[in-house]
Amino acid sequence: MAEPATQSPYISSSAGGGSSEPGGRDFKGAGSPHPCADSFVSSSQPVSLFSTSQVRDLIFWRDVKKTGLVFSTTLILLLSLAAFSVISVISYLILALLSVTISFRVYKSIIQAVQKSEEGHPFRTYLDVDIALSSEAFHNYVSAGMTHINHALKLILRLFLVEDLVDSLKLAVVMWLMTYVGAVFNGITLLILAELLVFSVPVVYEKYKTQIDHYVGIARDQIKSVVTKIQAKLPGVVKKKAE
Repeated sequence: MAEPATQSPYISSSAGGGSSEPGGRDFKGAGSPHPCADSFVSSSQPVSLFSTSQVRDLIFWRDVKKTGLVFSTTLILLLSLAAFSVISVISYLILALLSVTISFRVYKSIIQAVQKSEEGHPFRTYLDVDIALSSEAFHNYVSAGMTHINHALKLILRLFLVEDLVDSLKLAVVMWLMTYVGAVFNGITLLILAELLVFSVPVVYEKYKTQIDHYVGIARDQIKSVVTKIQAKLPGVVKKKAE
């Protein structure tokens, strides 16, 4: 494959619509050492402050109580945002939390006064916890965030400046479809549907992995075939040579 500095000025495209940046780094994650890199779910990893194993354990319901708590809390929050304004939801959440902590604080103070005990502040253990973010940890998070931001900016630049005609056409088709989705659903509804899918699809996929991978492979081959035919008919498209 030609280096970026000597690449042909013609519009180029691969059969799969992917693109590589200098250094052999592929945007699609080809050649990833992840053991499940070829499977349907693990083709793209979520970006999070939590480790990948923690996220997988959460969405695959390894700990039912923990996942149930996260799922129910976030779902209630999204449903509340769908019914009320953001300011109202945040205000009610803060009031609810303060009601619990103040009530417990007053209750423990009364108990200590009646029993004449010297237990001290009921939340002293949590108040003494060091929650300060170290400068090293802060710089690590900023560096990781800047890496993802730079990759996103490069991707946006090549899509909008049509470095790869097929990729830009794919984005245009997706955005055109999203106009119809936006006419039916609002942002909160889409977030609710996304959460339901995140906490249900991985479990179903894990149970029926073989069958799903089989049909996904068939669909992927059909899509590649259609894309190849479209590329052959597009004027000025030069296919990238395999390295």
